[in-house]
Amino acid sequence: MGSPVFGALEFRDTEGKHLDVVSDGKVVVRYMYEHDTSTKETHHKTYKPYLHVFDAEGKKPITKGAGGQFTHHRGIFIGWSKIQANGKSYDRWHMKGGDIVHQKFTKQEVKNGSAVFTSRTHWMDEKKTAFLEEARTFTITESVHGGRVMVDLHTKLSPVSGNVFLKGDPEHAGVQYRPADKVDTKKTKYLFPNGVTKVNGVKDLPWAAENYTLDGQEYGVVHMNAASNPKGTVYSAYRDYGRFGAFFQKEIKQGESLVVNYGFLILDGKLPEGDKLQKVWDTWSK
Repeated sequence: MGSPVFGALEFRDTEGKHLDVVSDGKVVVRYMYEHDTSTKETHHKTYKPYLHVFDAEGKKPITKGAGGQFTHHRGIFIGWSKIQANGKSYDRWHMKGGDIVHQKFTKQEVKNGSAVFTSRTHWMDEKKTAFLEEARTFTITESVHGGRVMVDLHTKLSPVSGNVFLKGDPEHAGVQYRPADKVDTKKTKYLFPNGVTKVNGVKDLPWAAENYTLDGQEYGVVHMNAASNPKGTVYSAYRDYGRFGAFFQKEIKQGESLVVNYGFLILDGKLPEGDKLQKVWDTWSK
């Protein structure tokens, strides 16, 4: 699980397109925030923001973008297929009848070896009116917990007008990770805390992990669930193409907010044993 120490982190913003976190000239992660409705094609590619994770050379994403199998699966992303708001139901998983739109960055800071940025987003209805506001914060840190990069996601969801009920199912909702489209489906493997062999029906696991292979290179991802997150959370972690993540249902009252926290530890190579990953979660969760 060893990893070299890289250079200082910095931001590089391709304005209106994407924000890179860069280390020693290499892209570590890329936040895709463009929203372009000028054509049907560009709209499809930019109807929601998401985070790409790059390989160790910083040359290409190891996560999926638009197109391919299940085009709406993109990098590290968040959404629910059945959201009840204003007496209607909205699908912000398949992205039907409305977009999730980045408004502005409210924070970009490099501090104590980490790069932190916050994207303010609006979850829109069919009339392009926001029914949910989000403050989506990513913290990027290299060479911690034995991995190459650690991605912490802290997001705050606030109703705009009336209660919002986040609903769906484990296959079509929650906070998810999707490997690049060309993953070798014969080599995808999942790992869970000791004593757990399948996640179906198991609630509130601290973490779930997978190994996947792209162009002969193996990658490991540990998806960590904070103890403060909504109870009843279940993991969907069994697809050979590698999409996996945490799902919960929750009603958010008008005037209140829902805050959730997840971690994504990215490794090059095979995952360590489950007991070691449990120790990683124990340290991370504090």
